[in-house]
Amino acid sequence: MRRLGFIIVTALTTLTTLTPAVYAAAADNPTNVAHRGASADAPENTLAAFKLAGRQGADMFELDVRETKDHQLVLLHDPTLSRTTNVESVFPDRAPWPLSAFTLEEIRRLDAGSWFGPGHSAERIPTLGETLHTMKGRGMGLLLEIKDPDQYPGIERRVAAELRKNSWWLQPGRLVVQSFDWRFMRTFHHRMPRIPVGLLGTPAVSQLRTLSAYATQINPPYQYVTRAYVNRIHRLGMKVFTWTVNDRNDWRRLASQGVDGIITDRPGMP
Repeated sequence: MRRLGFIIVTALTTLTTLTPAVYAAAADNPTNVAHRGASADAPENTLAAFKLAGRQGADMFELDVRETKDHQLVLLHDPTLSRTTNVESVFPDRAPWPLSAFTLEEIRRLDAGSWFGPGHSAERIPTLGETLHTMKGRGMGLLLEIKDPDQYPGIERRVAAELRKNSWWLQPGRLVVQSFDWRFMRTFHHRMPRIPVGLLGTPAVSQLRTLSAYATQINPPYQYVTRAYVNRIHRLGMKVFTWTVNDRNDWRRLASQGVDGIITDRPGMP
């Protein structure tokens, strides 16, 4: 029942019947969000990781969006390419290999899977558009994180344009956009007011009422979650998605504290 009854952003078999009650998670059964896909078992932020997350039972997959030198939206967690690609061997003279110094054409030359393990050499850094197209209708919703938006002036316009081109994701219950930059998320909310907004971090209780004017979720690290904090957020009409939880005992404790979603590298764990 986990994949049908309460899912925050799950696309049901009949696409037009996806429930608008996207945050109605069962009290003891939070929404299962695959962090950068099933990133414990596949290279993070790749199509392989997102597809595997679905097979492992995720209700939703999370990804990270950044921009290339030529303003193309691609999926990468780090500001540099060195950790998750073979950029050092392909472009040895361009250290420290910041993503923002490379065009999409150059990035397409990189192997984004072999660092994780043998058998993943075919993986490439996907664009946001490729991901939205490929993952449409696969039974999961999307938690889209915009990384360091201050480094990419205008990125909110480009993300909004890409989402409008892939309008399937704009139906109620299929998408949440989040960032650590709360001011940026207020700007994004004004641009796309129907898209739920998540704020990463742990705002002080005194800030919550102000943030609730535009935020739909407060998404703190799991170490800082208490039942009292969750209750305060719920009373203001927002939900709590916490990260990054890879231990079953932590999962059970957080579920008992009433969180609405748990972000994990291991979506097959629960």
